[in-house]
Amino acid sequence: MSWLYLGVAVIFEIAVALSASKAKGFTHLWWTAATLVSGAIATFFLSLALLTFDVGVGYALWTSVAGVGIVVVGALLLGERLNGRKLLGILIVIAGVVGLQLSGAA
Repeated sequence: MSWLYLGVAVIFEIAVALSASKAKGFTHLWWTAATLVSGAIATFFLSLALLTFDVGVGYALWTSVAGVGIVVVGALLLGERLNGRKLLGILIVIAGVVGLQLSGAA
């Protein structure tokens, strides 16, 4: 169940980044509200996942998977460019996540 909680936390963390980009420095009320609500939900589900995961491992998984998700969503939906360096970075992050999983993180 902790992996499900972590997955939900990641999805809402991606929503935080997308909402924050639309909030334009918190000058757009509805996008600001979406950012804050998404952040609260993401943190809530992360806290549930951390009941099982070690805090360092759980937080590292959350931020790294969400970071990769944000880059991918940015490329797919916002027209942001992926280049070789970004792709290499994504591969390195994925390798780190796999390494944490193989270490018996949860």
